[in-house]
Amino acid sequence: MADRKTPDGDKTLHAAGGPKTLSVKRDTGVVRQAFSHGRSKAVVVEKKRSSVRPGAAAPKAEPKQAEAAKEKTPATASGRAAKPQPVQPKSGGMVLRTLTEEEKVARSRALKDARVAEQEERRRAQEEAKRRAEEDERLSRERELAAKRKAEEDARRTVEDETRRKSEDEARRRLDAPDERTTASPSRTGARPGGAGPRPGGAPGRSGPAGARGPAPGRTSVPTPGSGFPPRRPMGAEDDDGRGARRKAGGAPGKPPAKAPTAPRRDDNRRAGKLSVVTALDDSERVRSIAAYKRHVQRAQRAQLGVREAEAPQKIVREVVIPEAITVQDLANRMATRAVDIIKTLMKQGQMVTINTALDADTAQLIAEEFGHSVKRVAESDVLEGLAGEEDAEESLLPRAPVVTIMGHVDHGKTSLLDALRETDVVAGEAGGITQHIGAYQVNLPSGKKITFLDTPGHAAFTAMRARGAKVTDIVVLVVAADDGVMPQTIEAINHAKAAKVPLIVAINKIDKPDATPDRVKTELLSHEVVVESMGGDTQAVEVSATKKTNLDKLEEAILLQSEILDLKANPDRPASGAVVEAKLDKGRGPVATVLVQRGTLKVGDIVVAGAEWGRVRALVNERGEQVQSAGPSEPVEILGLSAPPEAGDDFSVVENDARAREVADFRARKKKEARVRSSARASLDQVLAQKEQGETKILPLVVKSDVQGSVEAIANALNLLGTDEVKVQVLHSGVGGVTQGDVLLARASGAPIIAFNVRATAEARDIAKRDGVEIRYYSIIYNIIDDVRAAMSGLLSPTLRENFLGYAEILEVFNITKVGKVAGCRVTEGKVLRGNKVRLLRDNVVIHEGTLSTLKRFKDEVKEVVAGQECGMAFENYQDIQKGDQIECFEVETVKRTL
Repeated sequence: MADRKTPDGDKTLHAAGGPKTLSVKRDTGVVRQAFSHGRSKAVVVEKKRSSVRPGAAAPKAEPKQAEAAKEKTPATASGRAAKPQPVQPKSGGMVLRTLTEEEKVARSRALKDARVAEQEERRRAQEEAKRRAEEDERLSRERELAAKRKAEEDARRTVEDETRRKSEDEARRRLDAPDERTTASPSRTGARPGGAGPRPGGAPGRSGPAGARGPAPGRTSVPTPGSGFPPRRPMGAEDDDGRGARRKAGGAPGKPPAKAPTAPRRDDNRRAGKLSVVTALDDSERVRSIAAYKRHVQRAQRAQLGVREAEAPQKIVREVVIPEAITVQDLANRMATRAVDIIKTLMKQGQMVTINTALDADTAQLIAEEFGHSVKRVAESDVLEGLAGEEDAEESLLPRAPVVTIMGHVDHGKTSLLDALRETDVVAGEAGGITQHIGAYQVNLPSGKKITFLDTPGHAAFTAMRARGAKVTDIVVLVVAADDGVMPQTIEAINHAKAAKVPLIVAINKIDKPDATPDRVKTELLSHEVVVESMGGDTQAVEVSATKKTNLDKLEEAILLQSEILDLKANPDRPASGAVVEAKLDKGRGPVATVLVQRGTLKVGDIVVAGAEWGRVRALVNERGEQVQSAGPSEPVEILGLSAPPEAGDDFSVVENDARAREVADFRARKKKEARVRSSARASLDQVLAQKEQGETKILPLVVKSDVQGSVEAIANALNLLGTDEVKVQVLHSGVGGVTQGDVLLARASGAPIIAFNVRATAEARDIAKRDGVEIRYYSIIYNIIDDVRAAMSGLLSPTLRENFLGYAEILEVFNITKVGKVAGCRVTEGKVLRGNKVRLLRDNVVIHEGTLSTLKRFKDEVKEVVAGQECGMAFENYQDIQKGDQIECFEVETVKRTL
């Protein structure tokens, strides 16, 4: 191919030198492509030129084209070359231009980077090739060493096999060769000198005792050194089958004496086992077993430590702490002994136990002493030692606020009086009022002093709650209505105060009423050994009005005066302790306990044990709903963070760590469970005895859920008091919180209704209760619960049967009727006779039969009733012994429903 110019300057494509293949010249190159593990591959690549667009950088001009352009450039008048004019592109052609400086710099930088990358790639390829060569050389050296070792091992085995084969052949030759006397007189033995051919007897030389003979009597064969065989048995020695005696006597006539049996070989190859074709042809080497190697290593270690192999390790004597009850596994752990050894010891004593069997302290002590340990006996109650702390020093005590409990009868104005006292709270007045969150709260007086009040309900069902309030309080304020006087719960509150040895202050309320007579109240209190100051006693009495807020300041002054007399002090700089006033399960906050701090300071983060529950204090909330960081003596707060709601009245204490708290809580929970089991077992036995004596007692099962622990206790106690000898209430489960799915399942299994006091059931519990027909009753007043349960118990009572006299009839004649029996012709003398009612047959005023009338007829017609003065015919059901002159008494039985 050749390109030529036409006269107008255009290039045309012509074929030159004959027909040739039309092709395009391509720029190709070779690139080395690297792979993992040092592999590479040469790849031929083609460089494609990008098409030049108008305005784009033009490729470099050919040298010839550049010279031609230089020649065509006209010269200027000054002799310098004129500035080259841009070539005007023709239609259908490409626009070529020179590279700019920036493009040249970029191109040179790209070429330089490419060269550097190529050198780096070449260097990496060389390093990879060098590494692969070294790896191949190392592998080849290892193969050579392995082959050399294998050749040496094969040579060693060959030498050992040859040596063993030679020794075996030598042993065979010595065994088959006859002794000197046999060789000297072959005619006596019938054997050839070689000892290998057949004997005259037809038996080969090694076929049995008859074909060989042993050494002469009194001689002992001497084995060849190195053969490994022991000396042969002398002639005449007794063997197992008794042939030695015959050999000693010269043997049987005509038979040569038999050769003595050889003893087993004891050479150095005794570990090789019995020689057989398999073992002879097997060229594998027998090595030492793993167990033998371990024994060898243990002996070497004992030898290095200087301990003899037969010496036993000495036992370590420990001090074993044994509680009142301990399991076999726990005892073994404390003694650092295997449990199976203790079980073996107990089995020798005749006790069949397992690792989970509980042992008493005496048995555990005997076992520990038998194993050589010392014993320290402890009681489970020892975990409570030191829980209350030491007594406070006198100089560390500081004054504290008095704790006052308001007690009294229902509707005597306790709540109204408390509301009036709360309005005197200065801090609450500034904040816009107090919201009562808990049953205990503090009031700040204008003088700066504080008073802590505890509110207790006045209903008879809350006796235990009032007793708890009197237990933790310093002063009891007894509220008595001036128009009502002393009532049953008033007397009960007086008894609680006396039992707790707490001073009493009488607040005579409702003095603003027209019929109020405070003097009558004071007089009635005298009958209960409460003498007020106006009558010469030492009990303060204040006449107040909660609605009119009359004399409230005098009541506060009386409380402060009494507290000064008591000289109330406590140490705030010690771990806190106190009492649980109330507990509940809050839906958003979890278990919440209302506590009254009696000593020390309770802080957030303290670990608290409250009854059988424990936890870390997450938050402290005062009576105003505010979170506080600490609470000192006589301050009521709510504790958040316990594991479960404790029981109201439990003591709480701050302990040092979690382990101590868990130990105390577990001990109290275990004791509580044991007491509950004992009480239930005793009650069930009493019930069995009562059923035998009085008949079966009917039980009304119930499930009780409430919002607070105190209400649960009050409801359970009130319901238990409703029981009689015939019907009783059994509280299957009682707890704090809403009605859950587990409560419904328990109620369904036992057929018990659920009593929900101020709580509601969850959605799942409602669905299950609706499906299974479990009754859930919601209450907010304890009176309604007691009334409904009383009505339900009354329904379980057997009704009372009452007799109502109807009339008398006299038998005038007795008739015998076929297929009917005897029929009495009677006249009603008194009252009336009804068909179907009960009758008695009297003969000489003695009851001889009691039954029912089967027939009552008048003039052959069945009638329902016959009045006095009329005659009728009567017949008894299943009774025929009636006579003329007998008297019939007619009566009816009425069923009367009983109530509790």
